[in-house]
Amino acid sequence: MLPEGAELVAAPELPAEPVPVYVEPPRGNIPSPRQTLNFIRNLLQEHNLEPKNKLGQNYLIDLNMLDLLVRSAELGPADCVLEVGTGTGTLTMKLGELAGAVFTVEIDREFHRLVQPMLQQRPNVTSLQGDALDGKNVLNPKMIAGWGELAAMYGCPQRKLIANLPYAVATPIISNLLLQSDFEIERMVVMVQWEIAERMRAEVGTKEYNSLSVLVQGVADVEVVRKVGPGNFYPRPQVDSAIVRIRPNAAKRAKVGDVRKFRAFLRDLYTLRRKNLRAALAGWPRGKNDKAEVDRKLQEIGINGNVRAEALTVEEHLELCAVFG
Repeated sequence: MLPEGAELVAAPELPAEPVPVYVEPPRGNIPSPRQTLNFIRNLLQEHNLEPKNKLGQNYLIDLNMLDLLVRSAELGPADCVLEVGTGTGTLTMKLGELAGAVFTVEIDREFHRLVQPMLQQRPNVTSLQGDALDGKNVLNPKMIAGWGELAAMYGCPQRKLIANLPYAVATPIISNLLLQSDFEIERMVVMVQWEIAERMRAEVGTKEYNSLSVLVQGVADVEVVRKVGPGNFYPRPQVDSAIVRIRPNAAKRAKVGDVRKFRAFLRDLYTLRRKNLRAALAGWPRGKNDKAEVDRKLQEIGINGNVRAEALTVEEHLELCAVFG
């Protein structure tokens, strides 16, 4: 009962609760899983998988090194990235956040299946199950074609290779991509075995200097960004690694001319690297040359026939190739 003189007042109507509206987040805002050591171990255990040493499956677990690798790539919407070795998708997801599109290749069927649910979060990432190589000296044509189609689809004119490369394929992947003439690669930022990094940047006359040094330095600028110890990977490799940045140089490439011819010449020359130039050129793998003629040609270009190939600069290798290649 109300007190005398009081009025019954209707309670104010509460505003209706707003109906929740789902707004799809921008592609770049999808959080990537932090693939720490525990995350990767649990992920592999959950799927009953073990890394295979023969496939070079050593996964980067140091997130600072991962960030450094990605920062060195300087990615943006104009970039279409090729990644060789999807693995557990650690790097792939990071690349998908920043690049216009990513084409990733994984040779292991089980690991390819493992990452599909994760990669489906990023429509700009396409994955291929298969080998990045079609033989030692040829890149998989499906990979190259798929990468090109993705670049066209997303309007990404700039190509980059960004990858934690399996050790066994690092050299053929890098060297074969440098031979490409159908498109230009703006840069490669790759994790490779320390020994390979040393060879690519080696100075003339050092023990690391070889045909790879001459080929890479002949068409590109090479920089070691950071040496990376075994403890930064799971499982731990037996050797050190390095993040290397390679920038193809159009002016250098123009001096080389036929890059495939130059590579074939270097391969033959360094097959006989323990011999001096005179003996190596006279006993050429593709057909012996007259020693007197070899001496005459070497004298004409001013190169001493008694030294070995590793004593020659890149420019002198180019002169040799022009005469003997």
